[in-house]
Amino acid sequence: MPEHVSASELADRALAHPAVARLHGGQYGEIATYQPGQRITGVRVGEGSVEVGVVLRLGRPLPAVLTELRGELAAIAGGVPVDITVADVITSDEPEGA
Repeated sequence: MPEHVSASELADRALAHPAVARLHGGQYGEIATYQPGQRITGVRVGEGSVEVGVVLRLGRPLPAVLTELRGELAAIAGGVPVDITVADVITSDEPEGA
């Protein structure tokens, strides 16, 4: 795992994006990073790459949202490629915790 990439910082930055409803750990919870005393679900920092799983709010074109989000995350990933998996998209009338 690259030393300079913080899974918790990546998770916070992703959740701060207005289109991100929540992080998603994947079908079997495989998108996660284990740190001392905690498990960061929805962000996996591996050797030379970062994977982030998200549930997005519908409202803007998804390609534009993903480009924007990837740019924000790449800025703190220190040159490590960032892959984003969209697990689901919710509308404004769906509860975010569903």
